[in-house]
Order: sequence, then C-alpha cells, then structure tokens
Amino acid sequence: MEDRLILVDITDRPVGEAGKLETHEKSLLHRAFSVFLCHKGKTLIQKRAAGKYHSAGLWANTCCSHPRAGETLEEAVCRRLMEEAAISYNIADMIHLTSFVYRENFGDLSEYELDHVFVGEYNGEYAPNPQEAEEMEWMDMDDLAEDMVHCPQKYSAWFITAFPMVYAYWKEREKGNSLG
Repeated sequence: MEDRLILVDITDRPVGEAGKLETHEKSLLHRAFSVFLCHKGKTLIQKRAAGKYHSAGLWANTCCSHPRAGETLEEAVCRRLMEEAAISYNIADMIHLTSFVYRENFGDLSEYELDHVFVGEYNGEYAPNPQEAEEMEWMDMDDLAEDMVHCPQKYSAWFITAFPMVYAYWKEREKGNSLG
C-alpha cells in the first residue's frame, strides 16, 4: 500500500493528504523532514541509492523522508532513522532547528516540500539500508561546506539549502561544545 503524505500550506497547517506518487506528480506541497546527526565537527551523510526515483547517487543528510498521514514528525524521524540507517535515536535528544520550503523538478515528478530540519549529537553505529543509501560516511563539516561550493552537483537540492543552516548553527554551538 502506498504511503499517504500530509499536504500542508506554507505555514505547515495540514490541508489534506494524498498518495506519495500523486503528491510528486502534481507537485503538491507536503510535509517532510531532514535529519543531520553530528559529532565533533562532522556530520553523517548518505549517498542515495541508485534505485531512488529522484536524486539517485547524490549525497544528502543522514536521513530524510515524509511523515505519513496520522504520524507525527517525531515518530517519522525515529522510524526513518531506523529504516534508512539502523539508528535508534531518542527524538528528545534532537533539536528542531528550522523549516523551509523548496521545489525541485525531476522530469515528470517534483518535490515541493516544507522541510523540517532536525539536528542531533550522535556517535554510534549505523548500517545503511541498500534500498535507501549506497553508502554513508562521516564528513568534516568544513570540508563539506567547501566541497559544496565547488561541486554542488554532487548534492541533493534540499541538502544544498539545509546544510548551510546546520553548518551555521554548528559553528555557533561549537564554542559551547554541545548541541543543546
């Protein structure tokens, strides 16, 4: 059965629901999230699996997806961290940094999302689900910021928007040595 996504207005107020394929075919604004797990100046990124219907082979944040109709953002974040990377994480240890709207076309499909950005401290094990990610690696955030300037084509559309926000936040928090 196809996932039902939460359609929203630009203030993130739910306005309905639709199937995942219909949402992307009709470019309907829907709720999404991006998770960045960080540790000691690095963030865990993933290279999206070759079989993904868009952005295949591009680098993105630790985990990203959509909450299903009837599911909270927090529930969806925990579910997808486990599904994509075998990471069990307490959402209470994460911060909701910001949200933003973006739209990107991928041939006959598009992403039109209100993307919630979550950041957490993590230094544990992970195991990428090969249906979701070809590989995952810890990347130094300064090196990543530099690489994005010179090779933006390597990164997903939402990552190019979200990472600079996470990077600025991390640089500010680095002084206090915590994410809280």
